[in-house]
Amino acid sequence: MLESWSSSSWDVHLDWHPDTGRPGLADALRRAIRERRLRPGTALPSTRALAKDLGIARGTVTRVYADLAAEGYLLTSQGAPTRVAADGTAPAVPAREHPRTTTRSRDARWNLSPGRPDLSSFPRAAWLSAARRVLLEAPPGVFDYGDPRGPAVLREALARYLARSRGVVTDPERVVVCGGFNHALAVLAKLLREDGELAFEDPSLPEFRATAAGNGLSVTGVPVDEQGIVVSELDSPAVVVTPAHQFPLGYTLAPARRTALARWAGKNGGLVIEDDYDGEFRFDRRPVGAVQALAPERTIYVGSVSKTLAPSLRIGWIVPPRSLVEPVRAALATTGWRAPSMDHLILAEMLTSGSYDRHVRQRRLAYRKRRDRLLAALPESVTPLGISAGLHVVLLLPDGVLEEAAFAAASRESIALDRLGRYWIRPGERPQGMVVGFATPAEHAFGPATAALARSLRAITR
Repeated sequence: MLESWSSSSWDVHLDWHPDTGRPGLADALRRAIRERRLRPGTALPSTRALAKDLGIARGTVTRVYADLAAEGYLLTSQGAPTRVAADGTAPAVPAREHPRTTTRSRDARWNLSPGRPDLSSFPRAAWLSAARRVLLEAPPGVFDYGDPRGPAVLREALARYLARSRGVVTDPERVVVCGGFNHALAVLAKLLREDGELAFEDPSLPEFRATAAGNGLSVTGVPVDEQGIVVSELDSPAVVVTPAHQFPLGYTLAPARRTALARWAGKNGGLVIEDDYDGEFRFDRRPVGAVQALAPERTIYVGSVSKTLAPSLRIGWIVPPRSLVEPVRAALATTGWRAPSMDHLILAEMLTSGSYDRHVRQRRLAYRKRRDRLLAALPESVTPLGISAGLHVVLLLPDGVLEEAAFAAASRESIALDRLGRYWIRPGERPQGMVVGFATPAEHAFGPATAALARSLRAITR
């Protein structure tokens, strides 16, 4: 017998048979979300209501909801109903990296969605100048199918740049060029299938967890505190970390935790996937080097130009341990990936000429000024987190103010931003907060967008 549920005066057909138990119920919900019978944003029944409708234990439903939240299908938030995620399709290889915008971002007047740079600041003149030099000097062979790892000239430039700016232990033979972090994660998931499990920081980006789950991995969460990921809680063969600027909470991995993470990888044969998110944009002190340098043969370092230049370029890089260079290259080849040589050569020219460094320094100064303007405009009732680096800030709401209310107030001001609640993996009582991308607006729009945000916050925190 196939079961449906009836809740809040509407029915959903689940294609679920009671004999299949909890795994079958989870699969039925995944199908309903993938097939859009449960559309993004849909509020699911409470665990109590669904258990009663289906005639099963409430604990079974609670575990199913927790599993699907970890995989990125559902969003959970204390005091609010469980909802279908904005992108609950769990694609095998999602098309975009860091798609952190809300469903309202295209229609909103003021876009403060996290995870994007100011696209109007793209260095057009520097890119055009580098493109001209490449086209004038490149031999005809660059228009042929190239090395799937990326052009040698780019790998050489990246090896120099990463060693100099991020302290990465590498050489050109260890660099594999890819299409960004999400592409890298999909490729690496192929290597990790035998292990079967991948840990993520809790909280972390649900779209990345969906990529891992969609490629056959079981996803688990590891708690984060003010010193970064709690290494003592790690119990997985591999873990994804954002040590330079934890996303979304913004903490920097403390020195003792960095050492503990490297020790964990060496002692347990674990693998660390380092997403060097926001590594270039530290404002209040000298940049913190990559964790990879502490355990280069147990760490896979991943970076991209999505925040420094533009996400549409789809240029990223993987620096694996020497033993994994060939497996990474082989896994990359199975995706049908072919490096876009012209854009890669242009980036190599910018890295070599110094124009890339100049652009990053300019943006670092500009984004620091924006951060300061945003903090000055905020009401005292909210608490900002993660302000020492990066392109976003978390605003913790005062006691008694729920994310739903803050999001509704922002919507009334036509602001696109994000709720902290959608990033948690494990259910439980969580702080209420909003994730604000202060780098996203063009310069002329930043002031009005900040003023609108401040108004929306004052309206709910008086």
